[in-house]
Amino acid sequence: MAHLFNRLLLATEHSEFDAGSEAMAFALAQRCQLPLATVVPLVSNPEYEALAPQIAAKAELDASVKLTELRERAGAVGVAIDLRLRRGEEPYQEIVQEARQLCSDLIIIRRRGKRGFLANLLVGEMVSKVVAHAPCHVLVVPREARMWTQRVLAAAEPTPQGRDVILTAAAAAAECGLPLQVVSVVHSDGERPRAESFVAEMLAQVAQRGVAAKGEVRVGIAFKEILAAREASSADLIVMASRTDRGIGRALVGGVAQKVMGLSEQPVLVLNLQTPRDRNP
Repeated sequence: MAHLFNRLLLATEHSEFDAGSEAMAFALAQRCQLPLATVVPLVSNPEYEALAPQIAAKAELDASVKLTELRERAGAVGVAIDLRLRRGEEPYQEIVQEARQLCSDLIIIRRRGKRGFLANLLVGEMVSKVVAHAPCHVLVVPREARMWTQRVLAAAEPTPQGRDVILTAAAAAAECGLPLQVVSVVHSDGERPRAESFVAEMLAQVAQRGVAAKGEVRVGIAFKEILAAREASSADLIVMASRTDRGIGRALVGGVAQKVMGLSEQPVLVLNLQTPRDRNP
């Protein structure tokens, strides 16, 4: 049976913050009997290496230890792993370039890294940039999250993009034998009829594909209603798209996706439904 994703890429620094994404990546690779490409980004540049050779050498040694640990873990669970250490000034660029080179269809990554002056960010800066620039879908995994086993939630607007979100979520649900919950959030009651018609149409399409599904329309603030729908349905995977703003010279992930990714304790699958031209850095 064909899988929803066939070319997995785990992006990790193999820190305590990567525990959830690593566990998720290994679980997906095991479940689907797929090889797991893994990229470990290492911050490096010629000036840094020249000015601080001892520090650079220690970073290389630490990275080597991480690669060994990941290789041993993969061997212990029977996952074929392809490890890549990529050096560069911006970790997100190395991850995105690796995904392009491997033609990955899913990047699996943590939600946040080490805390500090950016601790108030809902989603780590590197992760946000990966989501914004990635050539494929991105699964953002909180530290304590694990493989979904209960229900998949599709958060979608009544648009062609929303249709793709629901159909992708339905495929994910079908692959795991899970039910699907669809939610569409509108700003006012006047927008409700169009959204209700959209949800009804999509539920009919999903039913034809053999997936048990329910749907609802909520009125309110999008990220709050999506998270409330998740809680009410006990879904443990959220599927949504992100509006990426490229009009100011740098890619920014839409605010709704940022908040859902940052506040959800379940993994969030952020779909890349834009054209390749839109996603080029």
